[in-house]
Amino acid sequence: MRSQTVFDSSEWHAAVADLVGASDSKSIAERLVALICITVPNDGASLLAFHKDASPDVLAHSLPPVTRRHFLDRYLAGPYLLDPLYQMALSDDKPTMCRFRDTQPDRFRSSEFYRQYVERTHLVDELDFLLEVSPASTLVIVVGRTKNRYSQSERNRLCIIEPIVLAAMQRVWAEREHVPDERHRDIHQRLTECYEHFGDDVLTQREREITQLLLRGHSTKSVARRLDIAPGTVMVHKRNLFSKLGVTSQLELFSRFIEELSKT
Repeated sequence: MRSQTVFDSSEWHAAVADLVGASDSKSIAERLVALICITVPNDGASLLAFHKDASPDVLAHSLPPVTRRHFLDRYLAGPYLLDPLYQMALSDDKPTMCRFRDTQPDRFRSSEFYRQYVERTHLVDELDFLLEVSPASTLVIVVGRTKNRYSQSERNRLCIIEPIVLAAMQRVWAEREHVPDERHRDIHQRLTECYEHFGDDVLTQREREITQLLLRGHSTKSVARRLDIAPGTVMVHKRNLFSKLGVTSQLELFSRFIEELSKT
């Protein structure tokens, strides 16, 4: 006789029934998050809408208030622009499911974005679902763990329900009551302009490109590969841009950028 799994439980089937019965975007989103939380134990799941022309929307989450303030509120104030998940979600080539730690830039865990925004959430593992719902928007579900990494069997469970998750995400978007309002578009535009033009009063175009990659967690070698230049050339540009911006470390560079974001 085979052993019982979560898929055999009455609780899981009741959660599926609740999801099927939901008719409006908010209810579908909330019940989808609830189903995921029953499928695998986690320390917070969030359904976000990432947009190319507006700041992200939080459609549903299971985070406690303290975690929400850091993981969502501070994140949405601007640092989301540096998040590899955000960049991947809006790219042309993206998976429908991934383990976030496998898609990060090579120096992401030593970047100041990681130290200031990821490490403080105490996340040790994260699994994500992604669904492009329009040319300008992608829905993303983040399923985080703070105490131990997901086991292979837990990852397999999420793989099994992937078709249900993606179909429900499509319904969330189809039943939505509004698109990003002008306030969100204005905020995103100001933040994006700050990111794209950070240091443009003193930096060359190449130095700005390198600064943006450094802020996202790329190493010197990774920057060189991205820009198709020699690592030694990157180091020269890095010394120059540090000098022009009056900083001496990655920490100071990140702090300077966050300071600029706060002024937008």
